[in-house]
Amino acid sequence: MNDSNVAQFFATKISELTFADFDADVIHWAKVGILDTTGVTLAGSSEPCAEILANVLMGSIGDSIVFGKPQTHSALDAAFINGTASHALDFDDCNNTMGGHPSVPILPALFALADEVKVSGKDFISAYVAGFEVETKIAMMVNFHHYTKGWHPTSTLGVFGAAAACAHLLKLTTEQTMVALALAASGASGIKANFGSMTKPMHIGRCAREGLLAAKLAKAGYTANTSDVFEHAQGFLEVYNGAGNYDIAKGLNAWAKPFDIVKPGIAIKQYPCCGSTHPAIDCAISLALEHAFDPRAIKHVDVWIHERRLQHTNRPTPKSELDAKFSVQYVVARALMESCVSLDHFSNGAYNDPQLVELMKKIDARPYGDKQFSSDNHFGGEVQVHFQDGSFISAKVQEPLGRTSDNPLPKDRLKKKFELCAMGVIPNDAVEQAYLMIDGLESLDDMRSLTKLFKRH
Repeated sequence: MNDSNVAQFFATKISELTFADFDADVIHWAKVGILDTTGVTLAGSSEPCAEILANVLMGSIGDSIVFGKPQTHSALDAAFINGTASHALDFDDCNNTMGGHPSVPILPALFALADEVKVSGKDFISAYVAGFEVETKIAMMVNFHHYTKGWHPTSTLGVFGAAAACAHLLKLTTEQTMVALALAASGASGIKANFGSMTKPMHIGRCAREGLLAAKLAKAGYTANTSDVFEHAQGFLEVYNGAGNYDIAKGLNAWAKPFDIVKPGIAIKQYPCCGSTHPAIDCAISLALEHAFDPRAIKHVDVWIHERRLQHTNRPTPKSELDAKFSVQYVVARALMESCVSLDHFSNGAYNDPQLVELMKKIDARPYGDKQFSSDNHFGGEVQVHFQDGSFISAKVQEPLGRTSDNPLPKDRLKKKFELCAMGVIPNDAVEQAYLMIDGLESLDDMRSLTKLFKRH
């Protein structure tokens, strides 16, 4: 594979991609991602990080809908606000290749753009898949060094997905798309030090806006380094990963073999918290459901997840609702006490519940070794609950339910999650209409007939 110009490779592939290139699996998983992202964005629209941002940006003029709000904004500001809302609850989909959340950098930008110009459902799906493929193939080049180094891949890689998707929707030429990708390289940002705060979801809003802005500027004639923005000695790959810590050919050779949206696919979250905690939650819930025990009888709890995931989830004393979303101790305690982890568990100071605080003190989280899981599995989890009488129970999962397309979340659970997220934000009849429209999205003539349902009147 000729890797002399990464931007040109991707721009060519993006420009050539059409809806006719997709089989039923690609279309199915695209609609799954669009449905799930729509739901979590509506649910996140009233979170403080989205509300504050919307208030600061108040007054921008445009026709793009802000989810769950009566006002419209410019496309750039709508992408910014909706992108932040989409990640506010940490309930959005994940992807193993990316090491992050693949849909939220892309779809808020596409929805905002689709409110400006007439776009069909087929065009929308095509643009989404194009962006998804670009960001995950760049992820193949840089991960997991990029992830472990401390970058937030959802934003540092997602910005390329957003730019690629918007370039596709705007039908930019190959040369213009190269400019959009080069501009996106200068818009890549997001560090893990800000996890557990409002800034983490804002990373996503910013990268959705940056991707859309890059495509708009490219269309308007802006210039950027299209010759070697990725490969340059001071380009994206060297600056963000460093020499010897990336593999260009690995990403380029894998283009559409298969589309990443199909395999490993989209991981749909069952719980509104950091996906790195989900294997442990699955274990804890199964123990709580299978064994009748009084949490007060617990002596101590051992939790094992992958070392890479423990780095940002080992938070034994969370200090806020957002911090609690990244505390494996908190979510395991909740799962053991209530056999579930729900949206209510991250509001109104729920993390300060006295009984729960006492249980968290008994939870020890550590990285697992090769004897527990294979060395290439970073999504396993194990929980052992030891009781005062000396007995113990344990559970182990290789990966949480819904983590890959081979272990999908059942359709009824996907629909239920969407309804729980959307109801109360928009009218119930709009919730049902939106579900049906997305289910048949490839037959939609104008995306604005869908996006208007997301507006609160």
